[in-house]
Amino acid sequence: METPQTAGRSLTDYPRPSVAVDVAVLTVHDGVLKVVVVPSPRGDALPGTFLHPGERLADAADRALRTKAGLGGLEFHQIGMFDAPDRDERGWVLSMAHGATIAVEALTSSIGLVDIEHGSATRPLAFDHGEMVTLSVNDLRRRYASRIDPGRLLGDTFTLLELRRLYEIVFDTEIPKDTFRRHVTSALEGTGTTSIAGGGRPAELYRRRAAAVLPESASVLFRHQVGN
Repeated sequence: METPQTAGRSLTDYPRPSVAVDVAVLTVHDGVLKVVVVPSPRGDALPGTFLHPGERLADAADRALRTKAGLGGLEFHQIGMFDAPDRDERGWVLSMAHGATIAVEALTSSIGLVDIEHGSATRPLAFDHGEMVTLSVNDLRRRYASRIDPGRLLGDTFTLLELRRLYEIVFDTEIPKDTFRRHVTSALEGTGTTSIAGGGRPAELYRRRAAAVLPESASVLFRHQVGN
């Protein structure tokens, strides 16, 4: 709405921040939740870049993943805007944080990874990227509380043990075997085949049931396990 104070002024007459995007890409490696990082003059950082004129945020995030981390074709989504005026000592910079997941098998051995414990990165990251990681873990947990492995950290088929161990890593807690089975089986379908990985007894392989949503009791269970 134009006022007498703003009449005749153009957008370029107002101070404008730079706009950036940063992407927290989570994975599981050696039984630990981790986040992808890239080197920067300020230490380990999330893959990120500045928005180009006429560019959409999603296009900038995709460009950052490809050029900074060598990751193409990832699905990602916005998780929050970081707008503290002093978050970047170079000037006024807003950053739209995005969240993504990737199976560790899709990563090269040269990719940088930082462990996550108790929902936070285990060492300092550049700018406020540590806060972005914490937000991305919370977002991941919300999504995993309603659907079976929506981030595709496991393959197309898996055993209940593999699935439970993944959920224990995501939620950073032990989950009783029988309780877990009771809450997730409605969202799974058997494949009719078994796995003997690890040299133990054959275990049935499952796949995600298309469009299946976990019961509300599962969400309550997982939130209770992490004290939320």
